[in-house]
Amino acid sequence: MKIQDIIVKLIFDSRGEETIEVELQDENSDLFRAQIPSGKSRGKNEAAVLGYDAAQKVVASILNKKIIGPDFNYVRELDNFLISLDNTKNKSKIGGNLMLGISIAFSRMMAFMCGKELWEFLSDEFFGGRASSESEKPLIFSNLINGGEHANNNLDIQEYMVVVGGGKPISLRVKKLISFYKKLGDILKAKNKLKNIVIGDEGGYAIDFKDNFEPIKILEDLIYKQGFKKEFSLGLDVAANSFYGKGGYSFGGRKVNTKELGKIYSGYFKKSKLLHSIEDPFAETDEDGFKKLKNSKADRIVVGDDLTVTSPFLIEKYAKAGLISGVIIKPNQIGTVTESCEAMLAAKENKIKTIVSHRSGETKDNFIIHLAKAGGAYGVKIGAPVRERILKFDELIRIYD
Repeated sequence: MKIQDIIVKLIFDSRGEETIEVELQDENSDLFRAQIPSGKSRGKNEAAVLGYDAAQKVVASILNKKIIGPDFNYVRELDNFLISLDNTKNKSKIGGNLMLGISIAFSRMMAFMCGKELWEFLSDEFFGGRASSESEKPLIFSNLINGGEHANNNLDIQEYMVVVGGGKPISLRVKKLISFYKKLGDILKAKNKLKNIVIGDEGGYAIDFKDNFEPIKILEDLIYKQGFKKEFSLGLDVAANSFYGKGGYSFGGRKVNTKELGKIYSGYFKKSKLLHSIEDPFAETDEDGFKKLKNSKADRIVVGDDLTVTSPFLIEKYAKAGLISGVIIKPNQIGTVTESCEAMLAAKENKIKTIVSHRSGETKDNFIIHLAKAGGAYGVKIGAPVRERILKFDELIRIYD
C-alpha cells in the first residue's frame, strides 16, 4: 500500500490546547485521518511531542522524502520504518504524536483496503485474529470526580472512577452510568448549595471536598443507594508524580513518606468495600512503594501508568518484579500502533490486566475503542460520559453490542 500524501492539521483537544490531526491519502485519493490527544499528567519516559509547526517541518523535510512512494504491506512494516528513521530513544526527531498519527491513519487505510472493521484488522495483524464479535466486554473505568492536575480543587488524587461491569450489554451499562453521573451531580450541588457545578478536564465534577477520602464515600453510598453494588465498583488514579518531591509526598495537607502513604491507601481499602483498583499510587521512581502495596492484598489491582508508559519492555520488567497487576495502555505514550499492541501482548504474557485509556487532553478520535476490542482488553478508561467523550461511549456500544 502506498502513501501518496501526508497532511498535518492544527486542531484543539478537549482542554482547548493545540494538538494535531494527521491525514494520509492513498493511491485512489481516499483520505484517512487520526487525531492525537495530548495529556496533562505525563510520565518522564513518554514519547516526545511535537507542536504543530514542528510537525509540519518534519513532514516537509523528512517524511515526504521517505515514506511517500514505497509500498508498505503491514502496519508493523511502516511503524518499524518510522522508528528506524527516527532512531532516538524517545522519538524526538519525528515526534511520538506525529508518528502515532501516521500509524493510526495507515491502520485505517489498511483496514479499508481489506474491507474490515479497524478492530478486526488490528486483531488479525497483531493478535492472531483472536478477537471476535463475541469477545468479552471490558469493564468501563469512568472518572466522575476530578482532582489533582485535572481540576482546580483541593483533592490530591487525580481521578475517582466508577468501574462498570456486570456482563450486561454495553448500552445498558452506559445508560446506568449516565444516570449515575447525573444523580451524583445533583447530590453534590445540593450538598454544597451550588447553582452550577465545576467540571474538570475529563468531565468529572471538580469541587472541593472535606478530604481525599470523602469522594470515595460519596460514590460508594450512591452505588448502594441506586442498587448497583453488583455492577459498579470503584477505582482511583492517584497520579502520585504530581505531589511527589524531595523524597516525600505532600498528601492531605502534610508531608508523608512511602510507608505512611501506603498505610493511607490500605486504610482506604479497608473503609471501602467497593474500592477495586489503584493506579500510580506512588511516583514512577518509587518501586518499593508499588511492590509493597501490590503484595499487601491479592484482590486489589495495582495499575502502572507513568511507571510503565505503554512500553513493552517496562511492562514486562515491572510485572516480573511484582510491582503491578494491571497496566494502562495509552498509544501516544509510546508512539506507534505496533508498540501499543506489543505492550498489550507483553501484559498478557505476564498475566497482568490491560486497561486501554484516553488522555486528559482528548480528541474525537475513537481509535482506543478499536484497540481495546482487538486486544481483548480487561477495561477501557474513557472519562465521564459527557462532551467529546460520549463519542467513545457510542463507539464502544456499536462495536461490542
